[in-house]
Amino acid sequence: MKWNMGIMNETSSRHGAISRIRNYIEGGAFEAELAARVAHRTESQKLPDSLPHLHRYLEEEMVPAFEATGFKVTRYDNPVPGQAPAILATRLEGSTLPTVLGYGHGDVVRGLDDQWTKGKGPWITARDGDRLYGRGTADNKAQHTINMAAMRAVLAERGRLGFNAKFLIEMGEEAGSKGLQELVSANKPDFSADVFIASDGPRVSPKRPTISLGCRGAVNIDLVCDLRDGGHHSGNWGGLLANPGVILANAIASIVSSKGQLLVEGLKPPAMTAAVREVLDDIEVDGGENGPDIDTWWGERDLTPPQRVYAGNVFNVLAYSTGTPGRPVNAIPPKATANCQLRFVAGTHYHNIIPVLQAHLNEAGFETVKVTPPPASNDGVFKATRTEPDHPWAMFVRNSLQRSTNSTPAIIPSMGGSICNDIFTDDLGLPAIWIPHSYASCSQHAPDEHVLMSVCRSALEVMVGLYWDIGDSDVAVKLDAD
Repeated sequence: MKWNMGIMNETSSRHGAISRIRNYIEGGAFEAELAARVAHRTESQKLPDSLPHLHRYLEEEMVPAFEATGFKVTRYDNPVPGQAPAILATRLEGSTLPTVLGYGHGDVVRGLDDQWTKGKGPWITARDGDRLYGRGTADNKAQHTINMAAMRAVLAERGRLGFNAKFLIEMGEEAGSKGLQELVSANKPDFSADVFIASDGPRVSPKRPTISLGCRGAVNIDLVCDLRDGGHHSGNWGGLLANPGVILANAIASIVSSKGQLLVEGLKPPAMTAAVREVLDDIEVDGGENGPDIDTWWGERDLTPPQRVYAGNVFNVLAYSTGTPGRPVNAIPPKATANCQLRFVAGTHYHNIIPVLQAHLNEAGFETVKVTPPPASNDGVFKATRTEPDHPWAMFVRNSLQRSTNSTPAIIPSMGGSICNDIFTDDLGLPAIWIPHSYASCSQHAPDEHVLMSVCRSALEVMVGLYWDIGDSDVAVKLDAD
């Protein structure tokens, strides 16, 4: 699908490019383009059934859009059997120009079709005031659609980007980006760049453009207390047989307190640096209209709310199962399982999480509780990463966003969520900068996922301004000198 940004001006300008992107969203083109992409049921957690949908998203949405903008598209099969492919769109304008690598993921979590209350379900966008509902609107289809459209606006206004652009679209992020690291490592020259700039996650507040310089890591684990085969009558055997549900509940209570504080020393984060503490002093977490109130009593007592989510480690119980939930019977269950996760910041030794937890449980008297990796469907591991706030590219992006908004953007050392950022920072050696285009109460991963059109409009403007500024002739020289 092609979208006309108008004819190139003889006297092009940054303001002119921003005016073009305003017409794009105000005229309905953004909403129509996003609706076409949301319609693809790209549920990467439903492989192999969803594989045809993942392929079609690339072939029908991404490849034509990039090729219409003068990009050359390379397709890569996933080196992990049964996993989704990826594409790299490349537009090279000059060997002396900076090269910007972008990223987006076209896959989404499960649609949860029967749980939606807005519109006609997850695969048809529905507008309600400022909100646009649909699975993938916030995560991540709107976000990479915004960045792609912003580059088109710069091209339409100036006739060129003024920099070299590469854009990776993968289709397996919601299932742990399996195979992506191997794919990039096997084709490193294709992905070479000077900086990585992409968009995912929420702003710290809807009205404040945000720069994230990394991401928290994530490790999923299962805690399993499996005592015997089959259940036994709770009247005849109650008091004689140990209850795994009770044992597991107490084991979890030895890991994290009733107020969310980590109790295992080996799971705690490294000390905050002065630079991280300084940027977080300027942050206030705001979930936006109808967002949940922050439980200020929850979490580490010596950290502020922004520090807890952007610079702290958090142990979460995602699901808990024992007996027959929904239809309980009078029987002592044989087994209890808790699906858990540790979100952690850079500097945490994540490889040691399972042995550290198992040693803790054994020492606390919970030898019957075993710490295991989860099933393959939920075994994604993301490393924690960070680019320093005083990096030349980080400072350049901050100044560009400030120029576009006439206000200071929020800067956070890491986004609260996890993504494959280590591929770009560790494997490719790039400074990585994320500019999120959503907000915290977008119902990401839940029914009624949505974006705010006001945030999308702001995001389109700041991205056009940023791409315009990168394309200025002096940028390559300035950054190289720094």
